[in-house]
This record gives sequence, C-alpha cells and structure tokens, in this order.
Amino acid sequence: MAFDAIVGNEPVDQLVDSVGALVDEFRLHLNEDGIRVAAVDPANIAMADVTIDAAAFESFEATDGTLGIPLSKTGGLEDTVGIATEGNLIWFELQEQTRKLSIEIDTHEVELALIDPSSIRQDPDIPDMQLPGYVVLDASDLKKAVKIAEKYSDHILIGGDEDEQLFKIVAEGDTDTYSCEFDAEDRIDADRIPDASSLLSADYLKDVTKAIPSNAEVHLFWGNEYPVRFEYGFADDHGSVETVISPRIATDGGERL
Repeated sequence: MAFDAIVGNEPVDQLVDSVGALVDEFRLHLNEDGIRVAAVDPANIAMADVTIDAAAFESFEATDGTLGIPLSKTGGLEDTVGIATEGNLIWFELQEQTRKLSIEIDTHEVELALIDPSSIRQDPDIPDMQLPGYVVLDASDLKKAVKIAEKYSDHILIGGDEDEQLFKIVAEGDTDTYSCEFDAEDRIDADRIPDASSLLSADYLKDVTKAIPSNAEVHLFWGNEYPVRFEYGFADDHGSVETVISPRIATDGGERL
C-alpha cells in the first residue's frame, strides 16, 4: 500500500470536523481517485460519509488500501492537523514498514502510529432513502437556528408546513418554545415542503451542524419520523459530506430513540 499526498489544511480540517463529531477513530480508505471515510457513532444515531477527490490535493499518489486512523486521542490526527494554520500545506506519507503515517506541517513533523483497521468498527451503510422533504439552506442560517434552538430543548423538530410552504426548526421546552421559519426567500433552491417532521437530538444536531462550513449550501432531506440527511460540498466541490441523523419516534406511549 502507498500513500503520499500534499494538501491544504481546509479539506483535512473538514474531514476531521465531520468525522470527529461522531467517533474517536476511523478507517481511511485510499485509492487512486482520492480518499473516503464512513463512520457511525457508538449509539447508532448518526453516521457520516466523507469523500475527498484527488483533485483537492496539491499532489496525490495512493494505491488501494485502508488505514486505521486515531482521531481524538492525545496526539491523534485531530491534534496533529490542529498545528496547521490557514494556508499551510500538509504532507502525508505512509511509512508502511513501521505502520506509521508521517505528517509534515511547515517546520513540524509527526509520526502518527496507525491502528489495525480490523479493530475499528465496520463502515456503516448509509441508507438510500427517497425522502419527500427537500430544501437548500445557507449553512450560516442553519447553524445559527440550531445553536439557538438547542438552548431551549434537548430535542429539535425539523419539518415543513405544506400549506404555508415553510421549512421549520422548532424547539419546545417545558415552558418556552423557539421556532425559526424559512420561507421561499430564505431558501436557496429546489424545494419540496410536505407536512412531515422528525424530532432529533439537539446534541447530535448541534455537533453535526457545527462541522458544516459557514459558506456551504446545505441540501437537507427529511420525512415524517424518518432520518434527516444533510449533504454539502467543500474544497471547491472536490470534497463532499453526507450525514444522517436518526429521529426520536413518537408513539402512543411517548417518545423513544
């Protein structure tokens, strides 16, 4: 297996943020076309699929293979790429004999010990659901609404009002309620607004949306008590993220995950 690549800090930061919201370690899949990571959190509530095409790199050479990457431990990938500042290039080189990933950033060099990929949880299969609701939002608007909503409740309702053609984010606490409505002028493109909604964990929604670049356009898909899917691009659309959050299901006996 071979991996030798140079890339700006932005694509790597995005991968770390998107995956780090869910897991502490992951499988990094390599091939000549780029890299891919798929991960699911330990509670099986949220999953993410991140791809970065070779075109996002200054230089990229890789053969088919999988690396086990420590992310959140002290000295893991998160700490290492945190050395980089805006505009820095990051050089990755696999040292196959020692099972380490050499990472150079400016004058800094880290030899990151890799994990046996077989010891890391298997990649999830992201469900391919045809969900009836669809909006495209400015990430900054979505992130702001979620940041406010999570102050009012542990759960946030994502849904639509078909008659009024409004997309809504609602947080209903014991005494107070917050809502944010997006009409056609507040949305970017191509809408389907059915009467459908899903109740999501505020913690998961906050972590997932926090990882979205503020300048991104977020494609959001939902149904009635179905998982909610978020899709967006980065690195001039040479990178993409798909994240799915499962809902709490309302039943006659109350709500459950």
